[in-house]
Amino acid sequence: MDNDTQTSITSESNSQSKASLIKGSAWMTAGSIFSRILGAIYVIPWNNWFGSLLTAKLANSLFGKGYNIYSLFLIISTAGIPGAISKQIAHYNAINEYATGNKLFKQGLKIMAITGVITAAVMYFGAPVLAVILSGGDQNVVPVLRALSWALLIIPIMSIVRGYFQGYEQMAPSAISQFIEQVARVIYILAATYFIMKVQKGSYINAVAQSTFAAFIGAIFGLGILIIYFIKQLPRLRKLSQGSNNEVDTSGQNFFVEIWSQALPFIILDSGIILFQIFDQQTFNFMMNTVQHLSTDTLNALYALFSFNTNKIIMIIVSLSTALAVTAVPLLSAAYSRHDAKDVNEQIGSTLQLFFLVMIPSALGMYAVAKPLYILFYRYDQLGIYILQFNSIIAILLALFTVLSAILQGLYQNGLAIKYFLVGFGVKIIAQYPCIYFFHTFGPLLATGIGMLVTSILMFRLLQTKFGFDINQTIRRTFGILLLSVFMLVVVILIDWIGYHFISPDNRILSVALLVVEVIVGALIYSYLILKVRIAEKIVGPKIATLRRKLHIK
Repeated sequence: MDNDTQTSITSESNSQSKASLIKGSAWMTAGSIFSRILGAIYVIPWNNWFGSLLTAKLANSLFGKGYNIYSLFLIISTAGIPGAISKQIAHYNAINEYATGNKLFKQGLKIMAITGVITAAVMYFGAPVLAVILSGGDQNVVPVLRALSWALLIIPIMSIVRGYFQGYEQMAPSAISQFIEQVARVIYILAATYFIMKVQKGSYINAVAQSTFAAFIGAIFGLGILIIYFIKQLPRLRKLSQGSNNEVDTSGQNFFVEIWSQALPFIILDSGIILFQIFDQQTFNFMMNTVQHLSTDTLNALYALFSFNTNKIIMIIVSLSTALAVTAVPLLSAAYSRHDAKDVNEQIGSTLQLFFLVMIPSALGMYAVAKPLYILFYRYDQLGIYILQFNSIIAILLALFTVLSAILQGLYQNGLAIKYFLVGFGVKIIAQYPCIYFFHTFGPLLATGIGMLVTSILMFRLLQTKFGFDINQTIRRTFGILLLSVFMLVVVILIDWIGYHFISPDNRILSVALLVVEVIVGALIYSYLILKVRIAEKIVGPKIATLRRKLHIK
């Protein structure tokens, strides 16, 4: 094969990889964003039904504590296997070994069923002990943990089926099932909470427990959608399996060891943000109490401000990185398996640039609209608004860690990715008390940001030294994105400042109207600028150029 032909094939392969990244990211972003928005919007009536602002904060604190522990168990129960399955199936598909990938998937299903039952049982029966160890002895967490444990029976199986589709670069089944899962969950949350708080005039603890049981209801619906997709695609999947090379000898192959060797790094790295949050959960009340002597209810209310209230909102934009990470892993794994160094580097650059193109304006935009946004969800609270603004910036580092760790896993750099995470976590532990001492409620977020920044810098250095990733283009484009985003930020903040000269922050309806105006103006400004300077088409591709011409932007 001559050099021109080889170059043409490589260029076509790189173009297809980029197109797959864009398409897959679009599906996963849509699924994540809609799910996160639903998961945040329900909070508006949910908080109102608890009556007083203090009771609402206590309910949020309890919900957050239970969910942090549940999230850790969920990651353990899924054992990183969905990500590992996605990665390994993409690897086998790239070398036309579909049948081997199917055998791997079947073994994964068995493992998921077993680990789901075990972790659900441990969480249900061990809830009193877990409340002491991981939640500072708050026994109100016990019924919440028991309600959440039921979901562990379903979600591991659902997750591995999603991983299977992602290995085939099919993101639509995952995105749609994720959305349906969230719809069912939110409907149950609202119905149960309304019945307990408004009809029965019951306890907020029971309402929170039923709200968390909704995870089980949502999981049933989500799995049902995936099964329907799987049945529809079964003939095509069988045909691909029959056309496999079958050159891989699986007679002595230990799929159990292969799955777990790939899954363990996903467990640790997927737990990253959750471990940071659990550390906050364990240390905040004690450390804060040494700085300011406050009642338990006041400490729990302050904890709710950054751990639940603002975290619930910023996770909407952090989910953007999760969508990119899920899409990037199988694509990078396939390129790495083909020993295509050029495609690997282009995939890294495309993933990071697409991430910054969306994440930076989203974070700065949330900073700009923090006041009306917080009022919409939780009513006016100046401290809560400041924390949301600060958390919006920290969200960039949380999301960057998610994307970079996914890139390293896709490139089989699991050990170093874990090492760098542990270094960052160690920095977080060291910085926690000084940050709380000087910055009080902002302290845990600042310590998290410092830890995540250290981890991200180490990961960037690895991509440069080991894979020869040229970061210069990414830096130039990111700087351009930052300048455009800051311009948008200034304009929206000015609108916000003018708006609140004429309306009261206690007026929720007018605050929502102002929020809509600010979001529309900010989105239009940023969209126009990235089309005008043509940075969007450089990152996303020629389809954006077509859009620019249709809008008559020169």
